[in-house]
Amino acid sequence: QVQLVESGGGLVQAGDSLRLSCAASGRSFSSHRMAWFRQAPGKEREFVATIGGSTYYADSVKGRFTISRDNAKNTVYLRMNSLKPEDTAVYYCALKWGAVYSSSNAYTTTFDYGYWGQGTQVTVSS
Repeated sequence: QVQLVESGGGLVQAGDSLRLSCAASGRSFSSHRMAWFRQAPGKEREFVATIGGSTYYADSVKGRFTISRDNAKNTVYLRMNSLKPEDTAVYYCALKWGAVYSSSNAYTTTFDYGYWGQGTQVTVSS
């Protein structure tokens, strides 16, 4: 069974940066696709970024956010720069079994991922 634990959220001002972390339990972490999603109050959960052999980003965060992974630490990161109030949401880490070498732009919906973390709150004040 895979467990995902996010950390690093908080309250920041517009223009600030944050780095989220997601630690995964289990073996063969490097073989699995990872992603970040977010959910703002009253809205559906939306795709932010994914990483396998390559990365892919939502248009709303492209150029500001960077997803990366450290397979030795079983951890995926989301570096968020130039934060905006509209980035305020609960951020969720997700894992898809396998598919690490498939095209990253094919895995952008919640239905693509079978394992989820509990989420970490990011609040950006104006």
